[in-house]
Amino acid sequence: MEILVIIYILILIIMGLVIFSVMQIKMAGMNVKDFAEFIQANQILDDLYEVSKRYERMNSREKLVFLMEAEKVFSAFDKIPNMLWEDEYQKYTKILDVYREIKIVRWNEQ
Repeated sequence: MEILVIIYILILIIMGLVIFSVMQIKMAGMNVKDFAEFIQANQILDDLYEVSKRYERMNSREKLVFLMEAEKVFSAFDKIPNMLWEDEYQKYTKILDVYREIKIVRWNEQ
């Protein structure tokens, strides 16, 4: 019986924390879905940052994949206030620079 009471209390605490988190996200003016996309985009941002370091050695297919993934990241970051991702600004700008370079090269080829 004591175990059930402990489990019940833990479930209530977890539910309270989830509700509190959702309320904080809403109070910041965001949707929970947008915030979840931002978290995923943040992980993709780290991967793209590593790939952007070897930009010159990418083939055309890798560049196309890079462009598509970068667009997803840009879309997710646009929905979130800047103060939440100012720590990632350097990575974001590096990816944006490589994105622009790839786009310019593709436009010149066409």
